[in-house]
Amino acid sequence: MAINLRRALGALAVTSLMLTGAIAAAAPASVAAQAIPTMTGIRTGQNTGFDRVVLDLTAGPAPAVRYDLVDELIADGSGEIVWLTGEFFIAVTATPAAAHDDAGNPTYPGPQKFRTRNLRNVMAVAVTGDYEGTLSIGLGVRSRTAVTVFTLTSPNRVVIDVRH
Repeated sequence: MAINLRRALGALAVTSLMLTGAIAAAAPASVAAQAIPTMTGIRTGQNTGFDRVVLDLTAGPAPAVRYDLVDELIADGSGEIVWLTGEFFIAVTATPAAAHDDAGNPTYPGPQKFRTRNLRNVMAVAVTGDYEGTLSIGLGVRSRTAVTVFTLTSPNRVVIDVRH
């Protein structure tokens, strides 16, 4: 009886290893099939109580987003200061996301830096990084206030709301 139990456990272990190997072998193909969303546009708009900046993205997994209130904006990769109009600065990152295609061609045709004269708090926007699957955007603002950053899907977008 002990021999049958050992054989059963051995068979279970072999089956488990085979399944784990099959799953591990299948994982890279499914991950590779999911393209990193690329930025195609930046839109801005004034709303009641807040300014909104929207990053338009292509299809793919919705990126995780975060923001930090910073003293200065730093360009990803080079570490250089990104000079931008504003009293205070907000650094936003989206991962996975990019502003170029697989061949290295830009997917965002707009300016890397621009003023936003139509908004009450956000004074300027800059693309501060497009490096290793992380897209970084910087905002120059007049006053330090509440910030909300989130994603929407169908189509993919990163939304940055900055209170007035």
